[in-house]
Amino acid sequence: MIIEKIKSEGLAHLSYLIGDGGKAAVIDPRRDCQCYIDTARARGLEITHVFETHRNEDLISGARILSERTGAQVYHGPNPDQPISFAKTVREGECVPIGGDLTISVLETPGHTDDSLSFVVNDKSYVDGAVGVFTGDALFVGDVGRTDFYPDRAAEVAGLLFDSLRKLLALGDQTIIYPAHGAGSVCGSGMASREFSTIGHERRNNPKLAITDRDAFIAAKLAETHYVPPYFRTMERLNIEGGSAMSRTKIPRPLSLKELEEADVDRVVDIRSVTAFAGAHLPGSLALPVSMIPAFAGWFLDEKQKLALVADDMAQTEEAVSHLGRIGFDHVVGAVTGMPGLAAKGTSFAAIPMIDAATVAERLSRADPDWTLLDVRAIDEVEKEPMEGALHVYIGHLRDRYRELRGDAPMTVMCASGARATVAAGWLAAHGFTKLDIFLGSMGAWKAYHSPNISR
Repeated sequence: MIIEKIKSEGLAHLSYLIGDGGKAAVIDPRRDCQCYIDTARARGLEITHVFETHRNEDLISGARILSERTGAQVYHGPNPDQPISFAKTVREGECVPIGGDLTISVLETPGHTDDSLSFVVNDKSYVDGAVGVFTGDALFVGDVGRTDFYPDRAAEVAGLLFDSLRKLLALGDQTIIYPAHGAGSVCGSGMASREFSTIGHERRNNPKLAITDRDAFIAAKLAETHYVPPYFRTMERLNIEGGSAMSRTKIPRPLSLKELEEADVDRVVDIRSVTAFAGAHLPGSLALPVSMIPAFAGWFLDEKQKLALVADDMAQTEEAVSHLGRIGFDHVVGAVTGMPGLAAKGTSFAAIPMIDAATVAERLSRADPDWTLLDVRAIDEVEKEPMEGALHVYIGHLRDRYRELRGDAPMTVMCASGARATVAAGWLAAHGFTKLDIFLGSMGAWKAYHSPNISR
């Protein structure tokens, strides 16, 4: 029996290939699914089963695509409102043999979504307890799944997750857990940085599992704050339909500035570093460093928009296209590279100044009524470490709320480090804000500036 983890960086999505006796199953495949076929072939395995722990919200599933390529049967949980046409519905207690000694049995573990399942790994040769369990978004390492997708049933679904977690705990402390996400995923906020654990370790160390009273657990879940990017609705629709394959041959072509103008794109997205963008960027372009695409593209881009990229090189472009494709943004026409060279040739560019903590302190002391310090961190960050004198608007909400702000007045944008602040400043600049600067280092720099151990 073998289990291999396949991680999608950025999304922190974890999928798995499990095999025995020449047969294999894939759990929660991503859209660009050739990697599972290649891994199975290298192991001498045939993919015969595909299991989905739930209808994903944060990425496009590759279940239907992988099934079409391999002939594997797809298994999904009960979803009476919107049945998954390409999958077989399975319910609690059903057991699927794979190869010789491996069997997968089904647990219904709703709460995160109504159709959530966990798949228990059993070894026929060792019958004293489960070997492992694929927990989807019900149980993570250090956290449990979010339960905010049904706001009109908030208490009910939180209670369902509590009950589901009791089922998982009953599998026994020896059971290895294989979650669908690791640290950095938008599907939880308290996940550990490691991606391995057991039921026993989580029972002793997971803060949410330490809440053993059902009503107290529900209250704790209702008190959480999670953000729902607009693209989640697109992911839900595509995953019910089955999505479409990502092209393995389409690589965006290099564009000259003239070709960029002629392409008539909806958005120009600068995927270089935040400091590179702040120093020089094409007017009207958005800042979205390649590593931040999975977290923030879904807030600022639309599914049908035609995009062009600004990149350091074409290799960076290919990485960006992979990230974008996994969350449904397929219309990338090409990329402009070599911004320093373009600037040297006299190309018009824009810049956004960066300022330090001393400058922010001086401005706060002056209390200029025309100046705004805009904090774009998440609300839990702000509550934990408030920035006195700042106006809070979460970065993802700027798309709708930027009109509430004065575009002709001085504004400094901050976050925890300056990265999200640069993305936010890029959006504001593209929408007519003319007196922006970025607090470089942001909250980290502010704390260091006020530390008695720092000499200035």
